[in-house]
Amino acid sequence: MGQPSGEFRQEAVRTRGGELVSGALLVTVGTPEGSEVRPCPEEWRPRPRRIGRTEPARGPVGGPGRAVGPLALGAGPADLPLLDREADIAHLLGLLAEGRSIRLVGQAGSGRSALLSAVAEAAGDLAPGGVVQLCGHRRTGDDLLQDLFAATHQAPGFRPDPGQLAEHLAQVGAVVVVDEVEPVGAELERVLAAAPDCAFLISVAPDSPPLSADSRLRDHLVAGLSRSACLTLAARLAGRPLDAAEKAWAVDLWFESEGLPLRFVQAAALLRQRDVAVDALVAAEEDRLDVFGAVEEPDRHPDPAVRESELRGAVPLPSVAESASPAVRLAEGLSEPAQAVLRLAVALGGECPTAPHLPALIDVGQGESALHELADAGLAVSIGGHHRLTAGALDLLAPHWPARRSIDGAAQHFAWWVGHSSVSTEQIAAEAEVVIGVLLADRAAGRHAAVLRLARAAGPALALALRWGAWERALLLGLEAARNTGSRADEAWFHHELGVYAICVREPGRAVAELESALTLRAALGEPRGAAGARRMLDLLRADGRQLPAAATTAPAPVRRPVIRAIAQVPWRFKTTPGTAGGTRRTVIAASAAVLALGVLGTAVGLSVTGPDEHRGNDPLSSTDDGTGLPAGRPAPRPSLSPEPTLSDDASGSQGPQTPPAQDPAGPESSAGGGTSHSPSASGSASKKPSKSPTATGSQSPSPGQSQPPVVPSVPPPGGSGPGGGGGSAGGQPGGNSPTAPAPTTTSASPSATVSPSNSATPSGSTSPTAPPSSS
Repeated sequence: MGQPSGEFRQEAVRTRGGELVSGALLVTVGTPEGSEVRPCPEEWRPRPRRIGRTEPARGPVGGPGRAVGPLALGAGPADLPLLDREADIAHLLGLLAEGRSIRLVGQAGSGRSALLSAVAEAAGDLAPGGVVQLCGHRRTGDDLLQDLFAATHQAPGFRPDPGQLAEHLAQVGAVVVVDEVEPVGAELERVLAAAPDCAFLISVAPDSPPLSADSRLRDHLVAGLSRSACLTLAARLAGRPLDAAEKAWAVDLWFESEGLPLRFVQAAALLRQRDVAVDALVAAEEDRLDVFGAVEEPDRHPDPAVRESELRGAVPLPSVAESASPAVRLAEGLSEPAQAVLRLAVALGGECPTAPHLPALIDVGQGESALHELADAGLAVSIGGHHRLTAGALDLLAPHWPARRSIDGAAQHFAWWVGHSSVSTEQIAAEAEVVIGVLLADRAAGRHAAVLRLARAAGPALALALRWGAWERALLLGLEAARNTGSRADEAWFHHELGVYAICVREPGRAVAELESALTLRAALGEPRGAAGARRMLDLLRADGRQLPAAATTAPAPVRRPVIRAIAQVPWRFKTTPGTAGGTRRTVIAASAAVLALGVLGTAVGLSVTGPDEHRGNDPLSSTDDGTGLPAGRPAPRPSLSPEPTLSDDASGSQGPQTPPAQDPAGPESSAGGGTSHSPSASGSASKKPSKSPTATGSQSPSPGQSQPPVVPSVPPPGGSGPGGGGGSAGGQPGGNSPTAPAPTTTSASPSATVSPSNSATPSGSTSPTAPPSSS
């Protein structure tokens, strides 16, 4: 990991900005008023590509690699195999080959990480997707799924939503090895369910709750090593064979520790420190003889090895109690650079920064050597280049190793570093735990201004690095610091950022609460641009359907307009829906047709509500008496759907001779031959349509003593403007009804068939009244 050049105290802190895609949303971070979320255009959305087994990356960039250090390997140097774990490795490989998922449980320091590394190295051919190694240290369930997606797909700057994630991970078949998994219960089961074709091998903390009855996982206990394996491990790490006293001491330690490998890694470090003390005695004895000389030759063995063994007996071995908790004694025997790094790690809650940061933080030039010394002593573990203190070391060292101003300036350094252009997002993701550690340390020390500055700089950087668990935690710490310092502007900024985070993780209720808090604060502070940004985010929530729309006003609104407006917004909403270009085009065409159909339907409903009398009153050719015997303005009877007696004189339904039109406003468009006309006449009568009712040959004329059926007044259909439809003749000739006849004719299929009122100009297609009015 490279370190940016330049003196950070002489450069202004720059906020990292950029864009990323979260599901169907385009997120812009790093703006002065806060992050922005808007629908992502279809052409901007990434197309994830699967990473094949031949490609080198099998884990997130900057993520875990092969374990480093004797503790991580469990057996010392990297070329030595694990001791006393052959049966465990064979058993786990058999379960993984069957598609089982296993959870490694055991005491702290039992060698779970070492066993994971050994099984991952041997399981390369078990699954078509190979082996994917992840780190679960301080990762949420969503972070683990994102890391798994990033390890198996090529899509930088893309965080898929749950639906897209399930779609992509459903195609992955691999052995997933995750060390130090923190999610438990339902959250852990959700991670496993997202990749149904993967076999998981994970390790959890010793105090993790037991599995549920329907869990996909099964537990595998990682027990301690045998006595012979522990003695062999101590001798390997000590670099020499153990003498009789040391073997007896190691056996006592084995009984006390139940064979935990961590205890023997630390015990070997204690033996090495004892050897250093013995070497100092040998050197002091030789120097004393060389400087002062001797009166007579000293009585000592000529073999230097025997003499060294004699002097070693003069240096006592640690007691069993000291060997059970050796962190303090081991720390006292470290070099000064290693002690400075250890003190910094204790101040940061057990997290060790990478070597390039150490010169700027604690003025240690050889940071790599200091970190390796901590790992060899069993006080730190390195996985993927990132170091942290081992289990129990922090609790033992914190009371004896105070910070002593070791983190002064750390917040300023990392605030400058995360915004530097030469630092990649992968480097920021690898240092996320260290940044959170600096925030927590400064909060405990009461340096709220430093917390505020680092949180504002690190928030956008962690968001772009897709470490959203750390992003949320940094925002919460920054919000607390803003309240403690009384900075209302910064408090509004953090509320806005938390609202954007809630939108991205699909928590609409939380997003509305945070954005409304930001809007209230910025409106009170007189920040119009910031308030406008918060309003845009709230409008996006309502428009996208993630939150109920705002409450309507008390005044009743028209029924059709909100529906039309909602449908008119459909094409814009479809732009935010993933899909192909062809599907989007068909959807837009369908939505346009729906808008047109709804407009026609609205017009028809409006005409049916207002009634035909308004339109008739506007007709200059209509009169108050239309020959129906009803007062003007009263609706005329609607044609019945059942066969009714007609007014025709004969069975053919023919009428008298036609009367030529006096004034025909329609001109020659009216049909004189009785054909169907699609243009309405000037008097409001429509052209004749072919009737679907029984023909005139089947119609019956009413007898003189037979009364007409009762006529029920009804509102005519939208296409009609008068009572009754014109009865067409069997021969296709046009026929007209007497204006004094109240009985309707047979039903026409067209709703626009009408009868011309009396005292009006008869257009072409209607006949003069020749039949006398029938008496009721």
